[in-house]
Formats: sequence, C-alpha cells, structure tokens
Amino acid sequence: MEISARNQLKGRIKDIKSSGITSEVILDVGGQEVCSTITTDSVNRLGLKVGDEAGALIKASSVMIMK
Repeated sequence: MEISARNQLKGRIKDIKSSGITSEVILDVGGQEVCSTITTDSVNRLGLKVGDEAGALIKASSVMIMK
C-alpha cells in the first residue's frame, strides 16, 4: 500500500487508554511519545497491544514549532 503522508514514525506502543468509543494510543518513538486518539473499534480491529511495534502517519496542513 502506498500512502501520501511523508511523515512516518515507527515505534512501540507504550500505553493504550480506552474509554468507550475512543482510545488514546501512546507510541514511544526513540524516547519521545506520540499520542493518537482513534476509535476503540480500530484498536480492536488492528489488534493493538502494549509492546507491539507500530507506526504513526502524520499528515497535517499546519505543524507548529516552538523553542
């Protein structure tokens, strides 16, 4: 499968917090955390578990940098 998103980060699932319809998936990418909110149905369909290797695809029209 080809995807247009250029920002692809690979890491390991650190935590999954489910609350009803949505779940927060925390991915450890080289010591930094990336958090994504997805449906709990997607977590189950993808079979996501803490410790699994996973990737984050980031496609945004605006990315803010701070110092």
